[in-house]
Formats: sequence, structure tokens, C-alpha cells
Amino acid sequence: MPILLAPEAAVRRRGSGLTLALLAFAQLIISIDYNIVYVALPEIGSGLGFSAQNLQWVISAYAVAFGGFLLFGGRAVDLFGPRRMFALGLILYAASSLLGGLATGPGLLIAARAVQGLGGALLFPATLTLVSMSFAAGRERNRAFAVWGTAGGSGMILGSLLGGVLTQAFGWASVFFVNVPLAALAGLLAYPLIAPDAPRTTGRRFDFAGALTATSGVTLIVFALVQGPESGWGSAVVIGAAVLGAALLTAFIRIQRRSTDPLLPLRLLSDRDLSTGTLITFLYMGTFGTLLYFLTVYFQSVHDYSAMATGMAFLVPMLAIATGSQTAGRLATRNGLRPILVTALIVGGLGAVVTGATLSQEASYLALVPGLVPLGVGQGAGYTLMFGAATRNTAPADQGIASGLASTSQQVGGAVGLALLVAIANSSATIHGLRTAFYLAAAGIALTALAALRLRTSR
Repeated sequence: MPILLAPEAAVRRRGSGLTLALLAFAQLIISIDYNIVYVALPEIGSGLGFSAQNLQWVISAYAVAFGGFLLFGGRAVDLFGPRRMFALGLILYAASSLLGGLATGPGLLIAARAVQGLGGALLFPATLTLVSMSFAAGRERNRAFAVWGTAGGSGMILGSLLGGVLTQAFGWASVFFVNVPLAALAGLLAYPLIAPDAPRTTGRRFDFAGALTATSGVTLIVFALVQGPESGWGSAVVIGAAVLGAALLTAFIRIQRRSTDPLLPLRLLSDRDLSTGTLITFLYMGTFGTLLYFLTVYFQSVHDYSAMATGMAFLVPMLAIATGSQTAGRLATRNGLRPILVTALIVGGLGAVVTGATLSQEASYLALVPGLVPLGVGQGAGYTLMFGAATRNTAPADQGIASGLASTSQQVGGAVGLALLVAIANSSATIHGLRTAFYLAAAGIALTALAALRLRTSR
């Protein structure tokens, strides 16, 4: 017999469902924007007159700003409120996307991508904090993370699909214009659907010295990582950025030890789940997060797929990721988060091995499916669970900075993994290099599964 909800309970259930839908929609925007530009790069390069050396900065400007400002964004969420930062991040996304679509030269487009990265650095920790704090621990929060993770995991694939369709049908500018109505709509819905921010705690201040050193240090480190493969790891620019970034991060740690209200309270690092979860997000993005790039190279360079065909080729991985994301929350509620996360990583790692073994000049698309399906299922389930694992024991007042820390490691991990794997893959023939990248990513996923064993076993 069905259970009838009281009118008040039904209203609350409907309200929380709309809030979750909005948070998932915002996460979808972030994830789509991460990959939507990849397929459009050749047309952007020819349309705006990018040189071969500068074209990578269409991607890198976003990654550097996103990774560099995440700690800043996370603490801003704690001090000024997640709803305010959620809305501000979306405003920056909409404005910078419009600017990018209207760009007439490389400089303006790179600047627009950097502002998009700043918007993401505010929006991502705000969204993650709202998911963690708006839903009760246990089944309700696991379900919320499953929906949020589905949007995030499948959005990365959907970005490739949408980028291919839009570029072929309407030109490269459409991959930027599409963000404008999406971000504007989400921003308009923020205030009616998200609970008001709590009043600011008196006596708390923003750690500007910590924010300056952390943001500058992380930005320089990410810059060195993304520029290294292009300029050479021994170039003065790369070495200088890495050394200065490391010095600034050392100064940041000293400032945090002395500050009465630090940007990143160092006591948080003693939380086993947060420190382990931060390592997991680093390794996850350095492995799973790089494979979309290598699949794109395989489809376009080896099999000469068009932009639209490349996008369509990502449909199977997208469906697999969505399946893994939705299944993970239910299984984690029933069996505990740690065993399901470890199992997901093992399944995804095996999928990476099978996919890598299948790559060849003659292989059909159908031959890839047996590897792409477990790869996508493991990727989706892992994405859903790892952020919840990192922040589940963090106090509400520190949720923003904990989310920022986990997502900073995610961005840096992606930059490190892509730089290393691209360098290794480019050192040999295309097929052999791509296959090697998949095998090395699988080895990294195995290390991620070992790291996940350190998480607490509580459900």
C-alpha cells in the first residue's frame, strides 16, 4: 500500500527535489564547459588566428584559473554563504561565455576562459557544500550525491557530444553562447530554490594574506604543469613558475600556522577521510580525467571522425557513466561507501585496460564497447562517491574550504596526469602511445583503489 505524505511533508519533499535539480544542473554546466571546447579547438584556431603554440591556452586558461582560485572560492563560501557564491559564480559564467562567443582575437578569448575558470572556482565548492549541507547524512545524502554525480560525470561526456554537434551545425562560437542562457537560468532560480545563507559569524575575517599566497602559488604550479609539455620542462618559464609557486605555497603554510582565522585551518588535514579523499580526487582526475582527451585524439586523428561523429562516439560512455553514478548511491547506502568506491575503481581500471588493448588502426567502434562500458560505469560511480567521502566528517562552518581543497586536488591532478601521459604518449607512434596512456592510467586507478582502502568504514 503506498505511503501518503502529509501536505507539509510533500511540499518539503518537492522543494528539496527542486533544489537538488538546480544543484545538479549547475554541476552539469561546470562539467559540460570542461570538455565542450575540445572538439571545437581546430575551428577556434583557424577562425581567430591562434598559433599552434598558443591554441592550448583556450583550455589552459580555464584550468589555471579554476585550479588557482578554488581555495579562495571555498573559503568565500564559508564566510559569505554558499547561495551568494553560487549565484555569483553563475553570473561570471554567463558573462564570460558571452564575451568568449563574441571574441574576435586570441587575447579576448583567453581572458574570457580565465573568467570562466574563476566562476567555476566559486560555483563548484558552493554546489558541493549545498549538496552536503542540504540533505541528511545517509540515504538522503547518498541519493543527492548520486544525482549530482550523474550530472558531473555524464556532463564531461555530454560536453564532447554537444561540442561536436554545435561546432558542426553553428560554428565554434556556439560552444560559448550555449552557456549564457543555461547559467542565467540557474542564477535566476538560485534565490527562490536555495535556502537563505545563515547570518555571518561575527569576529571572522577573510585571510587575505593566505588567499593571495595560496591562489598565486597554486596558479603558478598549474601554469607550470600545463605549459611544461609545450615549452619544455627545462625552460626558464616553467622552472621559474614552479619554483615561485612552491615558495608561495610554503609561505602560505607558515601564514596558516600563525593566523587566528586561516584560509585553510591545518587541523582539517588531520581528518583521515578529508586527507584520503583529497588524494583520491587527485589520482582520479589524473587517470580517469585524462582518458577523454586520448579518446578524442583516437577518434579524430586515427579514424578521422568529424566533430559531430566524435561527439556521437561519446554516447556509450555517457550512458555508462550515468548508470554508474545512479547505482553507486544506492549501493553505498546499503553496503557502505568504502567497499563500493573501491569496487567502482577496480571495475573502471579493468575497463581502461580492455579499452587500451582494443585500440588499433583497424578496430571498429563496436570493438571498443566492451571496454568503454565498465570504464564509464567505474568512472561515474567513483565521481559520485569520492567528494562525499572527502567532506562527510567536516563541520558545516568548514564545508566550503574542505570542498575547495578536494576540488583543488582534482584540478591539479588533472593537470599533472595529462601533462605526464601526453608526454609519454607523444614519445612513440600514435596507436602505441595511446595504448600506453590507457595502461598507465589503469595503473594509476589501481593506486587510487588502494588509497580508498584508507577511508573509514562507517556508513
